[in-house]
Parts: sequence; C-alpha cells; structure tokens
Amino acid sequence: MAEFAPLVVRPWKFRAELPIEILPISDKSGPYLFITRGKAAERKGPHMTGETPKDPPPRVVSDSGLALIVYILYLAGFLTVITAIIGVIIAYIKSDTADPVARSHFQFQIRTFWILLLYVAVGLALVVVGIGVLILLWSLVWSTIRNIKGILALNENKPIADPKSWMFG
Repeated sequence: MAEFAPLVVRPWKFRAELPIEILPISDKSGPYLFITRGKAAERKGPHMTGETPKDPPPRVVSDSGLALIVYILYLAGFLTVITAIIGVIIAYIKSDTADPVARSHFQFQIRTFWILLLYVAVGLALVVVGIGVLILLWSLVWSTIRNIKGILALNENKPIADPKSWMFG
C-alpha cells in the first residue's frame, strides 16, 4: 500500500485579509476538514462582515431617456436601417423592467417597428403593380407621425394611450 505524506495545516490569509484556519475534525465516519473565518462573535450583518450593503450605482440613462433614444433611432432608421434594429432591441430589453410610462412607450415602439416592417414588405412586393409606392409613402408618413407623437407624449411624461393600436396610439 502506498504511503501518503502527513497533512500539514498552516494558517493563511484570504484575499479579503480574513484569517482562515483549516482544522481536522473527527467523526465516526472519518476525518473532515472545517474552515473557520475568525471568531463567531465578530461576525456581523447579512454577509458576515461589518459592512452594510451598498445601494446599486445610479443608472447612466433613465427609462424615459432610453425611450427618447429609441424614437431618435427610429427616425434615423429612414436613412440607415440598422439604427431601427438597434432601437427595437433596446425596446425589447427594457420593456419588462421599465416604469409604467416608459413601458407603454417601449410597447408602442415595438409595435411601430413590426407594423412598419409589414408595410415595407407589402409595399416592396407591390411596387411592380404600382400601388406599392403609395404603401411605402404611407408607411413613411405613418411612422413619422407615430414617432413624433411618442416623443411629444414622452416629453410630457404621459404614457401612450393605446400602445397596441395600428394607427397613432
């Protein structure tokens, strides 16, 4: 049978400079190791430290600010499509955690994106017939009105009355 070197237990310092000792404990089934961090009487607070939990850092941009950014990205989407895609991603991410006013704006923006995509797809398909150009012009006017109406409501800190509507909310 192979022989093993005896276990050497030395106190050492934890990253947070807390003393840790490894102590052998005997039990009926065999030896176990137990880790202690200082004296139990010195333990305080929910995390066993003397520090109180800190507040989370303040957000860089509020929910209303993000809603405004999405409206601006949608308006810029007429020139570059990628900004509208970035806007809808932001709206999807923030729609669940935002305050009620911003949540209605995010829902309105998500609907605006998908309905506009539908208008553009139908308009492009019908360009060969001639009516597609009218549908594309309507989608441009419709989207611009929805975005401006949303910005004005957001400026007054009002929710969108009907964020799931197909018209102008």
